[in-house]
Amino acid sequence: MLIKNFDSLTKSDARKAILEIAEAGLKAINTELAIKKSVKVVGDKLIVEKEEFSLKKNQKIILIGVGKCALDGISALQNILDYRVTKGIALDVRKGYISSRVKVLTGTHPLPTKTNVDASKKIVELLSKLDEDDLVIFLISGGGSTLLCLPDEMSCQAEAAILDNLIHSGVDIVHVNTVRKHLSLARGGFLAKYAYPANVLSLIFSDIPTNDIEFIASGPTVKDNTTIQDAAKILAEFDVLEKCGLNNCGLTETPKEDKYFKKVRNILLVSNKVALFAMAEKSKELGYESEICSTHLTGEAQSVGNNLAVELHQSSFGKVFLYGGETTVNIKGQGKGGRNQELVLGALSEVKNDEIILSIASDGRDNTDHAGAICDIITKKNAEINKVDSLSYLKNNNSYNFFEKTGDYILTGNTGSNVSDLVIALKNKVAT
Repeated sequence: MLIKNFDSLTKSDARKAILEIAEAGLKAINTELAIKKSVKVVGDKLIVEKEEFSLKKNQKIILIGVGKCALDGISALQNILDYRVTKGIALDVRKGYISSRVKVLTGTHPLPTKTNVDASKKIVELLSKLDEDDLVIFLISGGGSTLLCLPDEMSCQAEAAILDNLIHSGVDIVHVNTVRKHLSLARGGFLAKYAYPANVLSLIFSDIPTNDIEFIASGPTVKDNTTIQDAAKILAEFDVLEKCGLNNCGLTETPKEDKYFKKVRNILLVSNKVALFAMAEKSKELGYESEICSTHLTGEAQSVGNNLAVELHQSSFGKVFLYGGETTVNIKGQGKGGRNQELVLGALSEVKNDEIILSIASDGRDNTDHAGAICDIITKKNAEINKVDSLSYLKNNNSYNFFEKTGDYILTGNTGSNVSDLVIALKNKVAT
């Protein structure tokens, strides 16, 4: 089981059902299986889904993985391409080993450090001096923005301060990554520029609610449609530079020349739809009627959780509502937690006897070692027994410690996948 504390959480039939549905979603987005399913070598052709790419003699094949799926994804590609691989780098948040030809570099997340800068420089160096017949295969996934820290003028510490301030202000991921693209020489199409004139194939795992590849990991192989002015406007709107004590933002314009992108093929390989369809199928198997309500759930986490619980009151028994996306947390307190735990805590006061809500980070890290949480009438009883007031914990953005006390957190560890968050709202088959 990917959910490590599955058994301890299973205190009712409805809980067992919602946890099995979540488990099905996590298994469906397994990075290694997704690569094996979509990528094949047949003769002198590399086939990705229905597209073909030529494999030539004396051709360098370079593998570059960036993000929380990099280790598993590049390992799978190495196994498929075997001896054809010349060199490679997998930059992940985890440690590991792939082969003598592919180095695994481990960076920091959620904030960048010099470790990330050094790793990004090694990727740029590997991409230099390629010929027009060479092939670079990128595997791009969520977490890549932080890992690809390569500032032009400012320090990685200054970027970390800017990012931390944007997150605390509840800025959505598209606006955050608009700024990030103009703070690094490795995002916003820069990796495609460094790979020029080689052929580029980029396999993308989406953690962005809209699945806009320009913003996934800040689009390192995608031509950027945003500008310095767009980034500066966001920084000004949230008074970021003043709050961070910075005099300037050191923004850099991203590559705009078409020539760098003519031989680039970006393929969206996995998104939260894969997980949602699998969860819908599992719901049906368990005897529930399911509905995929959104693939791009957004909004303030507390409010979203509360609203989902209210909407659940109106549904018929035996229904499961599924959501994928990424909410935000407007941090006002000094507590600990992530958007998934905060969403569930926001729902707790509204859930009734026959209702359960679960929210989980598909990468297994909800800004903490918890992946997410679950709430129902059992959670309310646990809170009462442990004398913890959900509203005071919610006010202090302290969802982590609340669920630590009630025992209703979900634990998976790093999953090696990342397709944003998965939310399930379930109403029992019969009234309790």
